[in-house]
Amino acid sequence: KEEVDENGDANMEGALIARDKVGVQDFVLLDSHTSEAAFLNNLRKRYQENLIYTYIGSLLVSVNPYQELDIYTVTQMKLYRGVNFFELPPHLYAIADNAYRVMCNEFNNHFILISGESGAGKTEASKKILQYYAVTCPTTEQLQTVRDRLLLSNPVLEAFGNAKTLRNDNSSRFGKYMDIQFDFKGAPVGGHILSYLIEKSRVVHQNHGERNFHIFYQLLEGGDKDLLCWLGLERNPQKYTYLIQGRCAKVFSINDKNDWKIVRKAFSIIDFTEKDIEHLFGIVASVLHLGNIQFEEDSNGHAIIRDGTQIKWISKLLGAHLSILQEALTNRKIEARSEEVLSPLNVDLAFYARDAVAKAIYGRTFTWLVNKINGSLANQDPTQKTVIGLLDIYGFEVLDTNSFEQFCINYCNEKLQQLLIEMTLKAEQEEYELEGIEWEPIPYFNNKIICDLVEQKHKGIISILDEECLRPGEATDLSFLEKLEEKVGDHAHFVTRKLADQKTRKSIDWVDFRLLHYAGEVTYCAVGFLEKNNDLLYRNLKEVLCNSKNSIMRDCFLMSELDNRRRPETVSSVF
Repeated sequence: KEEVDENGDANMEGALIARDKVGVQDFVLLDSHTSEAAFLNNLRKRYQENLIYTYIGSLLVSVNPYQELDIYTVTQMKLYRGVNFFELPPHLYAIADNAYRVMCNEFNNHFILISGESGAGKTEASKKILQYYAVTCPTTEQLQTVRDRLLLSNPVLEAFGNAKTLRNDNSSRFGKYMDIQFDFKGAPVGGHILSYLIEKSRVVHQNHGERNFHIFYQLLEGGDKDLLCWLGLERNPQKYTYLIQGRCAKVFSINDKNDWKIVRKAFSIIDFTEKDIEHLFGIVASVLHLGNIQFEEDSNGHAIIRDGTQIKWISKLLGAHLSILQEALTNRKIEARSEEVLSPLNVDLAFYARDAVAKAIYGRTFTWLVNKINGSLANQDPTQKTVIGLLDIYGFEVLDTNSFEQFCINYCNEKLQQLLIEMTLKAEQEEYELEGIEWEPIPYFNNKIICDLVEQKHKGIISILDEECLRPGEATDLSFLEKLEEKVGDHAHFVTRKLADQKTRKSIDWVDFRLLHYAGEVTYCAVGFLEKNNDLLYRNLKEVLCNSKNSIMRDCFLMSELDNRRRPETVSSVF
């Protein structure tokens, strides 16, 4: 193997005498290729030498080093450009370059799938791939703008869609699939982003040790004095109910002030007008003001707002009529005999309505943001294009308390695992059979059985959940749990306290159910499943937002919705 002067690690890997020290760079070459212990030992050896990448044939295994490594320089990028896949040591750039070269040579579309548990480094990997294409692909002065927008869409989406969790200080709380579009010369000419299931519940609640979305802290830390004054905000995040539940507003590894500067710069390059930015931060500030609204009980047991400070700010920033907004937060409009009547809310329902508005505003604004970025990335040239798709989606997640969001996230990862099995192990072995090649069949766990448990029509957990959400009568999280026990109770990958043996029963609460995922057991707390899946917003609150003078709100809440009497699809079905 030729030595590569620019890369000390490559020299070390190239020398056979170093094999014992740094393991093998392709797991296929392991002497005991079926031994899990040998696999992990090889991974550990390499990781201890900061060799975080190892191949399994054309797959790349990556271990998060949780530190900056000097392996992503422009020199490194140029080193991997146009080089045979196995000629240099394993690297993310080799994967990116291989997909790009085959796309250019065969003029077809490619797709890079990044999967792994929460905190494994998926988001960083997708950014590195984007940077590689930005530096190594041919470009012109005109295409430079597209390139900059592709790169700068990331910090904006991370600000509004990422947050600190217990596993990861920059965890993606939404799924993202990005198409990078190339012309016949191989130059990037556009892009398109699909987003999946932003974790709206984080807006109103965070677990201990976690934060809300980055943008709230960036605005308070980095926004100039005049901006904060105009938004009615103070710098101290401790002043805001929606920012203090996790008790870690300040995080050593996150520089909110610096990140704010990057986001502000990105807005100008991605084609946001000053009016867009003004209205966008008006919405972010409104969410913080909403969280600080407190309700008290009047003599009739109805909710009232005694301190009108916060609601006045929301009225100003969203361009909503003050008295109508106040009425909408404390009353529910109900249709009775072809006329609408107002039904006063009690304090608990008023807090529910407040939080529902905050989640709806933030969730739809995030969708608007993605659409706005897509508008700036849209390719104007009608000639045929090829694309490289890049999937960066939330990783498999097991927390102390796992709720509806973890259920959706882990279901998503279950589907990705199934895709990987279908496209590699299953397809490859079927090809061997067709070609009559003699080989030793590789046993593997096909997780289709778990996917079916979750998604099967009329029988799966999602269907049962929807049924409970939509049926007339008093449905509760406990009635949902009972339905699960009745309909999927005999499934080998499902268990509840009632169904468990004596030993397992101790670790499952009465309101929990446990799924045996491909990546391990996860216990889900059923409390909140129905509410989060329904995700309903009272009609009169929707009316307020449809009539907002904030242009983004008007784009997000269309008047036509008020004419549609059909119940909206549930969150899990949409997902």
